[in-house]
Amino acid sequence: MSDKIDPELVERFRRDLERLWGGEGPIGLAVSGGPDSMAMLMLAHAAIPGRFEVATVDHGLRPEAREECALVQRACDERGIACAVLSVDVGKGNVQARAREARYEALADWAADRGLEAVSTAHHADDQAETVVMRMNRGAGVTGLGGIAERRLMRPSADTILLRPVLGFTRAELSRVLEAAGVAACADPSNENTDFQRVRVRRALAEEGWLDPQMVTRSASHLRDADKAVSWASEQVWEDRVRRDGDTLRFAVLGPKAVRLRIIGFAMRHFGATPDGGDEARLLERLERGENANLAGVLVKVDGEDWVFGREPLRGAR
Repeated sequence: MSDKIDPELVERFRRDLERLWGGEGPIGLAVSGGPDSMAMLMLAHAAIPGRFEVATVDHGLRPEAREECALVQRACDERGIACAVLSVDVGKGNVQARAREARYEALADWAADRGLEAVSTAHHADDQAETVVMRMNRGAGVTGLGGIAERRLMRPSADTILLRPVLGFTRAELSRVLEAAGVAACADPSNENTDFQRVRVRRALAEEGWLDPQMVTRSASHLRDADKAVSWASEQVWEDRVRRDGDTLRFAVLGPKAVRLRIIGFAMRHFGATPDGGDEARLLERLERGENANLAGVLVKVDGEDWVFGREPLRGAR
């Protein structure tokens, strides 16, 4: 019943996907069986029939997961769409984070096996608004406030591109798609669990009702552009103002705070350290006060107008 979907929504999806991708080959769709991803499936079937395959992931965490995968499989079979069910072992630790990592690894492997250069997920404008609000509450900078990227690599070691073609759609618009298509979707009980911060933020935003998710998505896009500009400027400063000095890196300090923070990040990665942005920001504050500081095995000394980065001496070393 894809012919009953609002043609304007179908055309928007086609345009957004073309802008993000534009490749000739088929792409993959990650479909969980939830309403958002099922709506994306229906939009893709209406906009680019025959140009995509589907994968659905069973994390083995809930007894309902097998039926959710079966629902996706049936919807695809009825429309002649190739569908793979991927089973993953989530392991111990933060369940949501581990499930996400396992899912993306499985999807990247599946895409590589099937010769698919890109995989689409169903993150939408309401997801973006929730993400930006949560990061604002943590004091995030330009990079974090850019929110969910429309396009990025699925993992650093792979060439597969991750796309978010419905990031400009609201949850309400995707619900309209699903209703028009007349297909069933599964409800994930974790979406009602207020132990998760995202669920609490979602409820708070729904109760207030004044926040426009599409405008937040637009602002996040502007911030991603600003983030790229800061990265570009920082790379120029790195080339011009950072030099090797024996086993150390010497930075002749220049540029606004955002650029200096990026230089710290570049230097940390040069020495194999990967601290989070908050720790790097606190390191910057100490250096700007003229204090020497160490972070993640890297010692930074203030030497006149320069900052000197080197490996922290081992304890007991003379």
